[in-house]
Amino acid sequence: MAVYDLEEQEQLAELKAWWAQYGGIVTTVAVIAAVASVSWQGWQWYQRKQTAEAAALYSVVQKAVVDKDAAMARQAAGQILENFSGTVYAPLAALMSAKVQQTAGDTGNAALPLEWVTQNADEPVMRDIARLRLAAVRLDAGDTAAALALLADEPPAALKVRHFDLRGDALVADGKIDEARTAYQAALDAANAVVVPGDRSAEIIRIKLDALLGGAR
Repeated sequence: MAVYDLEEQEQLAELKAWWAQYGGIVTTVAVIAAVASVSWQGWQWYQRKQTAEAAALYSVVQKAVVDKDAAMARQAAGQILENFSGTVYAPLAALMSAKVQQTAGDTGNAALPLEWVTQNADEPVMRDIARLRLAAVRLDAGDTAAALALLADEPPAALKVRHFDLRGDALVADGKIDEARTAYQAALDAANAVVVPGDRSAEIIRIKLDALLGGAR
């Protein structure tokens, strides 16, 4: 028994020595781990709360679109961009609100959310769509230079038809007929490359192109 007590005392002494050397580190690591766990749980809760609140506002934007209520769409989308810009609903709400504003003839308020998307959306396709729609808004407002600047870069394949069609419209408005023909031809080629049932894009572009060709005769 005495031998056992001696060994136990030696082990206890070793443990005390080890704790004296490393106890502070162990405690610090334990505290850091606990704080990290609580912080992560808090962050997860915050993210869920942000998403839920943004989703509620997004439903308001959707209803405003159906009701063609430009003011309500603008207000709800603005709250999302201001308070929940990091959620997936932000660029979607901005695009939807911009469409309602443009339909209402308010090109100024249509441009603002589109500019936000071009500068802040994470997905390249969202930025490309917003840039294209912003060009249309600028053209509607009579600013052909701004529209053409937004349409200067080569578009992604999925947006070629609308991009070159809109570029043709802007070039016609700017009096650059030869360049407009080239743009319309590019739009027509892109439309003919992918046939979508019910899509009359190719037919409409052909009418525009024929009108320019007729005017050149």
